[in-house]
Amino acid sequence: MSTTKKKTTAVVQKTKILIVDDHPVVRKGLWSCLSSKPDLQIVGEACDGNEAIRKVQELQPDVVLMDVQMPQMDGLQVTEALRKATPKVKVLILSMQSNRESVLRIIKAGARGYVLKDAPTEELMRAIEAVNSGEAFFSPHVAQIALNQYVSETDKGSPLAKLSEREREVLGLIAEGQSNKEIAMHLGIGVRTIETHRERIMRKLNIHSIAGLTKFAIANGIVSLEEDANRGLK
Repeated sequence: MSTTKKKTTAVVQKTKILIVDDHPVVRKGLWSCLSSKPDLQIVGEACDGNEAIRKVQELQPDVVLMDVQMPQMDGLQVTEALRKATPKVKVLILSMQSNRESVLRIIKAGARGYVLKDAPTEELMRAIEAVNSGEAFFSPHVAQIALNQYVSETDKGSPLAKLSEREREVLGLIAEGQSNKEIAMHLGIGVRTIETHRERIMRKLNIHSIAGLTKFAIANGIVSLEEDANRGLK
């Protein structure tokens, strides 16, 4: 009795790509660049926003490579529309715009990634793989802009953001145990001005004791615990 071994061939699931750009040369270049990749399948292309929405509904791509500046509907409007109508489709923005305003608008529109058009092919491939797997991908320069904005917004939510630069400086000197007169001499301004700063700091922070201000200054990195401990040894 003989047995026959059946050969099984693993079927590679290709990532379906739709290219959206109003420049034929760019579309052709992307098609040429990506069509040779064994794990990608270019299912179509679109030259404007309205056509992009129709093609997404018709072709059901996994990832849309989206330009920003296009006639009729720009890439951000299309991205917002696709986020609502077909949330499973991931949008990866390809653009030369790298200023802060453009980056923030693109992120808010719901794009999963943002790659600059002058990025190397390897970076674009990593971006496609990342967004298709549900992750986010941003070119290094774009990611830095997004991070700076996040840090800025986080800082605005901090109580420390209520204080002016001069008030922070005065708070640090108060936390170091200096008197109004010493602070005035250190900053080269009048004692009465220091008293006004102190009153405003306490009111803004709703802290009404030197001990409380010192704890706040330490907690927010204005002075360190080591500095505070050293003052206690003097």
